[in-house]
Parts: sequence; structure tokens; C-alpha cells
Amino acid sequence: MSIFSRIRNRFPRLAGRIGAPRKRFVALMVVAAHLAGALTSVQAIMETRTAQGAIAWAVSLNTIPYAAVPAYLAFGRTKFNGYVKKRQEQVDETDPVVRRFIELARKEGLLVANPEGVPPLLERLTKLPATVGNEVELLRNGEAIFPSIFEGMAQARDYLLVQFYIVRDDELGRELQRHLLEAAARGVRVNFLYDEVGSYQLSRAYLDILRRAGVQVRAFNSTQGRSNRFQINFRNHRKIVVADGRHAWVGGANVGDEYMGRHPRLTPWIDAMVKVTGPAVQLVQVPFLEDWYWASGQILAMDWTPRAAPSGASQPVIVVPSGPADRFETCALYFLNAINTARSRFWIASPYFVPDEQIVSALQMAALRGVDVRIIAPDDCDNTLVRLSGWSFVAPLKKAGVNIYRHTAGFLHHKAMLVDDNIAAVGTANFDNRSFRLNFEITLEVRDAEFAREVEAMFLDDFADSRLSTAEELEQRSFFFRLLVRVARLMAPVQ
Repeated sequence: MSIFSRIRNRFPRLAGRIGAPRKRFVALMVVAAHLAGALTSVQAIMETRTAQGAIAWAVSLNTIPYAAVPAYLAFGRTKFNGYVKKRQEQVDETDPVVRRFIELARKEGLLVANPEGVPPLLERLTKLPATVGNEVELLRNGEAIFPSIFEGMAQARDYLLVQFYIVRDDELGRELQRHLLEAAARGVRVNFLYDEVGSYQLSRAYLDILRRAGVQVRAFNSTQGRSNRFQINFRNHRKIVVADGRHAWVGGANVGDEYMGRHPRLTPWIDAMVKVTGPAVQLVQVPFLEDWYWASGQILAMDWTPRAAPSGASQPVIVVPSGPADRFETCALYFLNAINTARSRFWIASPYFVPDEQIVSALQMAALRGVDVRIIAPDDCDNTLVRLSGWSFVAPLKKAGVNIYRHTAGFLHHKAMLVDDNIAAVGTANFDNRSFRLNFEITLEVRDAEFAREVEAMFLDDFADSRLSTAEELEQRSFFFRLLVRVARLMAPVQ
């Protein structure tokens, strides 16, 4: 029996006097919670992208506001407040520089001149021109990726731009740290940007060593600004390294020992990045410039002189940065356009395959019109919710003729796309709602038959280490597993 119960039994009048304020306080809290839920549900109805999402938030915010209101503050928003204003401030200062780059690139013949070379839609969507005069190298797995990046960092003489979603204080992370320190000691301007959600385990000591050596270190800081204080929904998922404005690296690899095949379970870790040399490098700098300005308020001085690759290669490249501050849903529209324009083949690799309904419909229509549609995802995943959700898409896609492969030899983490025989893309975006709408991402699309053959060879190697998934697999699982799949599917928007 509680103390209050004993007092109530022995001294009922005194208990009444004590209990009345307590009851009033509880009642006040209940009223306040439901009022907050009602007001927040109005915002959810006005701002949530889909009718289904608006209904789900409105019902939960009004019925269980105690849990739903904090959840909405953390995960409910789809637009990143403040970043748009910051971007415009940055554009006001740097737009003349970028315009000058475009003018020089046009004079040097480094812009795609053929209207059929790159659809106007992509340039309008990204607000960046497609360039030629590039050399693109496909790097497979950590054993090729990081030696290439570290060699480029060692050769830098002017500046380094380094951005990763995950940085760990482990063997690979300390190797990155050593190269940053050595560059700073040579007088190179080093700007290091990391996402505080992805790199939540990164130690303060690691960062302090860099700062004391003169490295400019910033967390992306997605929670800055009053309206962003509680949200953790938006992450900067980009992985970018730029050396002197001459070379850039973009792709799926983060900085951690698992990317070098040292994960206790998910080994080997299959990943890919691209190294690009040529005028596209300057366009890779643009999203880094925007992110750095958001994080620090500083405009960085960079090399904006367009240069063709010294090798004489002339691969057309379009840089596709995307994020929740864009006017349109750039990432989702980019992939939707690729699916809809594919004529003979659409292959996609993604470790996290949780598409929305419009993407599912587009994949089905592509398969029904005779396109060879293949999806490859890991059989074993480091995200249980994503693994479960992925099962729910197998049956509806298989029904239309889409082939879904489950990679069984390690953890397939690269994000790549192959369209027909001449379009290939490698980047940071997964095939899920988070990348489509909530994360800051970057993709490099290369319209070149030779590079497409390299990416095709990568896919074929991955298919050889995979099994073809069937719709019957899920039906053969237990009822409890199938229930978990459906429940996980409900949480797809924030996975």
C-alpha cells in the first residue's frame, strides 16, 4: 500500500486536501497534452506530403499525444527549415563565381552541347549544367577506395574538402586523421565536415586533435535554429572528398573499419565510389559549399577554373545533389525519371530498398513494357526494420516481372544504377524514403558506354553472389514474421 493510500484511509480530509492539487495537476497535464496534439495535428495536416501520412499523424497526435507529439517533433517534418534561407544567402555571394565558371566552361567546350546528350529536366532539377571533358574511375571496395582518396589527399597543395556521414575513431578513422594532419602541416587548407547523427560515436579527443592542428572542423548541426531544435530526422548522408578543385571522390563508403572488411559479421563489405577529374569536380564543390555555409556561416574560397581531364577523356557527367531543402523532391524525381525513360534495362543496387508507392508503380510499369528490371539488395542487413520492410515489396514487384536479387556474400552497401547501355550512376542515395526526401545526398551520373560497361561488370559480379528472391519465400515464413514485415512497412517513411 502506498503512503498516499495509508494517509487517505486514516485521514480522509487531509488526503482530500493533498489529493486535490495532484488531481488538478494531472488533469492540467492531460489537457495540455491533448491541446498540443490537436495543434500539432493541424500542422501535420497542412505539411505532411501524403494523405495517408497526414491521416496517420492526425489520428495518433489526437489519440496518444503523449508519445506522438515528441515523435512528430523528432521525425514528422519533411522540410528543413532555415537551410533554404542560408542557401540563398550563400548563393547571393557565390552566384557570380559559379556563373563565371559556367561561362568559362562553355567557352572551353566543356558543357554538354547536344540537347539529346542530357535531358533538360535533369539540369532544371539540379540547377547545374552537365559537363564533358571528365575522366571517371570506378573504385570497388575499401581496398581500392581509400588508397585512392589518401593518395589524392597526400598530393593536395591548396585545399581539401572532406565530408562523411560516418567517421569512426578506429584504425581507418585514425588513418584519415593522419592524412588530414599531414595536409594541414603542409599548409593545405583543410575543411572537415561530418554528420553528428551518423558520427555520434566520434570522440571529442579525435576532433580536438584536428582542431589544434589547424583543421577546420564542423558538425553539420541539423538541429540549429529554434524550429529545428528537437528534430533528428534530417541527416547529411553525403560522402565527398575534393582535392585542390582538380579531383573529387563521391560514393557510398564511410570511414570505419567495416569498410575495410573488418566487421565481425557483415564481411566482406561491398561498396563503390567514383573518382572524377575534370570540370565536374567544381560542381561537386557546390553542395559542399552549401553544407559548410549552413554549418559554419563561412563562404569558402575554392578553385572555380574549369579544366578538362589531362588524360584527354571526355565522359559526360551530371552532378545530382539533393536534400530536404530543395524546391522539389530532387532525389525521388531523379530516380523516377530514370525508371520511366529506361528502354531496355534498369538495374539498381541499394543496401536499403524501401521505395514508396510511386516508385513501385514505376518499376512495375517498366517491367510490363518489357524493360529488364533488376533490383539487388543484401540478404543480411545492418538495419532490421529495413530488412523486414524489404520483404513486403517482393510479391507486388515479382508479379509485374521485376527480378529481385538478394546478395549473400557479405554486405552489399554500394548505391549504383544502370540504365540501358550508356547511363550509369554511383552516389550516396539509397532506394528508400529517407534518401528520397529526408537526407542530403549526392549522385554522379555518367552518360558513357565504356563506364556503363564497367558498372555492368560490377553488377554481374554481384548477381553471381546472389540468389533470386521469390514471392513464395515470405508466405513460407511464420505468421509472426509476416506480421513484423507489415508493421515494419508502416514505419517505412522514417527508416
